[in-house]
Amino acid sequence: MADKIINLDEFNLSQEELFAPVDRDSLDSEKITAPRYSYWHSVFRVFFRKKLNIVILLLLAVIIAFTYIYPAVIGYDAAVDPYINLMDSSAKHLTPAAAMDKFGHNIHWILGAGASGQSTFDAIWYGSSISVSMALICALINMTVGVVIGAIWGFSRKVDIVMTEVYNIVGNVPYILLISVIVLIMSASFWTMVFALTITGWLAIAYFIRTQVIIIRDREYNLASRCLGTPIMRIASKNIMPFMTSVIVTLAATEIPSYISYEVFLSYIGMGLSDMSLGRLIEASQSAMQTPGWEIEFWAPVAVASIITVVLYVVGQNLGDASDPRTHM
Repeated sequence: MADKIINLDEFNLSQEELFAPVDRDSLDSEKITAPRYSYWHSVFRVFFRKKLNIVILLLLAVIIAFTYIYPAVIGYDAAVDPYINLMDSSAKHLTPAAAMDKFGHNIHWILGAGASGQSTFDAIWYGSSISVSMALICALINMTVGVVIGAIWGFSRKVDIVMTEVYNIVGNVPYILLISVIVLIMSASFWTMVFALTITGWLAIAYFIRTQVIIIRDREYNLASRCLGTPIMRIASKNIMPFMTSVIVTLAATEIPSYISYEVFLSYIGMGLSDMSLGRLIEASQSAMQTPGWEIEFWAPVAVASIITVVLYVVGQNLGDASDPRTHM
């Protein structure tokens, strides 16, 4: 069937109106009509979408404030404050009500007094600052070393051969046993514990990252980059590591609480820090656990340590879920 011929005169339009020239802008032609996307904006949008995350984040802010700000505001002196009432026998092992009757109604005595007449509340938050600081430092070291070495391990076959053997040997040594031996050989100080937790702590992280890198290194876009001559380090830093942000955040969420747990456990069995950390407080108050009227001296630091680890874990897990681009739809 022949095409129908259209008579342009029936439109009653001039030649200029019918055939107006269209401007061509090379930059405008490259623009895509789509909403702007910001990765971190989407992460926080997804994270704060859940009201539970807001509540937990506020609880974390309160914990951080009491962990770092409260001891500094009251001027807590670890060399003096725990023994300020040592010579007063009537100030030892007091319940919260008895401590407030003796010393006055203020925040220092809401958890009673300990074996030396010290404020249990003040001692707990000073101990928390030590335990949390140690956990954050260990996590920073292990995550940084583990992620970098894991990325190289997953790309280089020569490194893979060597590191796999190292992992098979060191990874089969019980971690808690290795930490205990190092602490026993060296003095049980803050930096000794950091050294013990980081000397091999990065190895399991590196192996996990290596496995994730191997999974995605041979995908089409990475093969294309390698064919174009893109350096391995650039492929790892630009193509792979951003894709693994949610994995790294989720891994960090499990690592930070675990270091607090290690410190508490080692101190509980008598091989922890020499400083009065949460673990040392729990270890020092073991006898109060089964003594009527003294139980709060033991259960108060246990409860605070549990709350800190759970809150850090939940915040990290939820942030890791929000970091996954698949949740940004």
